[in-house]
Amino acid sequence: MNAHLAHITLLVKEYDEAINFYINTLDFKLIEDTQLSENKRWVLIAPKPAGTAALLLAKATDDAQLAAVGNQAGGRVFLFLHTTNFDEDYERLKDNDVEIVRGPIKESYGRVLVFRDLYGNKIDLIER
Repeated sequence: MNAHLAHITLLVKEYDEAINFYINTLDFKLIEDTQLSENKRWVLIAPKPAGTAALLLAKATDDAQLAAVGNQAGGRVFLFLHTTNFDEDYERLKDNDVEIVRGPIKESYGRVLVFRDLYGNKIDLIER
């Protein structure tokens, strides 16, 4: 198979609040926001600079999906963000009152901290 990872679905409660968090708090890039129907949008976001993979923000539409919002990985870390400027990104998280779960600490592979997104999903920030 000659393929690459294109999109990863992230269940959200509301499109606009999720866009606001990822764009304004984490400094992601909005790649696309297309209205598909009265209640459904195609929203793609990615860290800057945007690479090959993006998050597809999908509004939860039933009880099972709502129960998964904030628990995309069953309590484990959901996303791993690699950075080249750990200190700047750490300050951005603190300035925006983002919940830091662990760290920052130095590991054999680099500096790392774990934080939560607006719904509670855990995200690693790593500088190798």
